[in-house]
Amino acid sequence: MCGGKFEKASPRKGVTLYPTNSRSRFRRVFDAVRIGKTLAPADVVTVQDPFETGLAGLLIARHLGAKLHVQVHTDFLSPSYGRVSPLNIVRQRIASYVIAHADRIRVVSEDIKQAIEGRYRPRAPISVLPIFVDIEKFKSASALADLVQKFAGYKTRLLVVSRLEQEKNVALAVTAFAKAAPKDACLIIVGDGRQHAALKRQAQDLGVMARVFFEGRQDAAPYYALADLVLVPSVYEGYGLVIIEALAAGKPVLSTDVGIAREAGAIVVTPEQFENALKGWFESGPHTGALIKYPYESFEAYVKAYGEDVAATFSEG
Repeated sequence: MCGGKFEKASPRKGVTLYPTNSRSRFRRVFDAVRIGKTLAPADVVTVQDPFETGLAGLLIARHLGAKLHVQVHTDFLSPSYGRVSPLNIVRQRIASYVIAHADRIRVVSEDIKQAIEGRYRPRAPISVLPIFVDIEKFKSASALADLVQKFAGYKTRLLVVSRLEQEKNVALAVTAFAKAAPKDACLIIVGDGRQHAALKRQAQDLGVMARVFFEGRQDAAPYYALADLVLVPSVYEGYGLVIIEALAAGKPVLSTDVGIAREAGAIVVTPEQFENALKGWFESGPHTGALIKYPYESFEAYVKAYGEDVAATFSEG
């Protein structure tokens, strides 16, 4: 569903965009259903999430007599998900209804598949189809000269690449850095969000503001090349693109047990262990990372797998 004000796109390569042009976020579901009911008959309706979009897709699929293909990109069954906002609690309830009526479900990690099967035991088959990452970009990236110069005074460079939002829990990384990192280390934070000001205050209160650098939204690839360790302190993730990107760049990742972390090769710890794990890393490493179990050789391979998964929905049941 698209909000805002857009003109209907012209068909190109078989794809047509129908923006809802909704006046509010609340209206997007109703506007999407209204538009969807005017479309020609379809075999499959695929939706990007099992929440508001999933509900709209379910209603459209019923009207068109189509099968419903539901994609799940976030770990909405994590205990932390509902605590982030009241809206997430509503989304969990919507998801239970949408998933119960799906004909096929695509998830991005094995952990999400197991969580859905354990909670709902859905009638629909579930396929694990991770997100595509251009790993060659991160393998071949190099640190920019100005970044090398900017951080040349630090022996060890820790990196967080994240939206600065509550569920990303960047505050845990700042606290662990303040308590575990030696004076010749710095923490680089790439990304922005509503927690920006609070994180700056936290760094100031902990006495490490001079060694914590808020870089804003940037291309992360040169920062991975520069970093010695990447921190992923999230309370939940659906997949965890940063984990894949950092490991592809050959950098070790210290992560909470979220998304693809365990499967991909990160150092996985609980939030309570994060500080001690960081201390341990400074003492004994590892100082290189390796990406394991990444399924795609190319973007074309991902598109093929995605297309086959959607097409398989039509043959279900």
